[in-house]
Amino acid sequence: MKIETRLEKLGIELPDLAGGAYYGQTYGNMKSHHIAGNVLYLSGHTPVRDGKVIHPGRVPSEVTVEQGYEAARITGINMIAGMKLALGDLDRVKGLIRCLCFVACEPDFNDVHLVSSGCTDVIAEVFGQPVGIGGRATIGVQSLCDRMCFETMAEVEIA
Repeated sequence: MKIETRLEKLGIELPDLAGGAYYGQTYGNMKSHHIAGNVLYLSGHTPVRDGKVIHPGRVPSEVTVEQGYEAARITGINMIAGMKLALGDLDRVKGLIRCLCFVACEPDFNDVHLVSSGCTDVIAEVFGQPVGIGGRATIGVQSLCDRMCFETMAEVEIA
């Protein structure tokens, strides 16, 4: 099944990042992606929709684990939009190599993996196994830009 068809079946609408709409450039001099050989390197993606940060704050004091999971899921959808921006055709994705995830949280919060699963779960839903399953590391941090509770960057194998 084509990825665009799967997105439609899942009811997932990708934001359009074309025309310089990649929101990461708001935070500094960077590009949305880089392709080297058969690897797509994606810059940081965050839970931003229509210019608004979804669930700002630290987990679990200001953002619940469930809200953090939702923010990470939105980030995963944004990351898929970043893949589409870079590749034009999502069917060129051969495999998720890895995601490096950051969760803004309180120092004693140890369940950062429960938040980052929102991102990797949606990637797995959209691309299926084994393509949508890759390596992942999640790091708890004190803060992220604009009080975001989640951010990720990724490497993707492409055709």
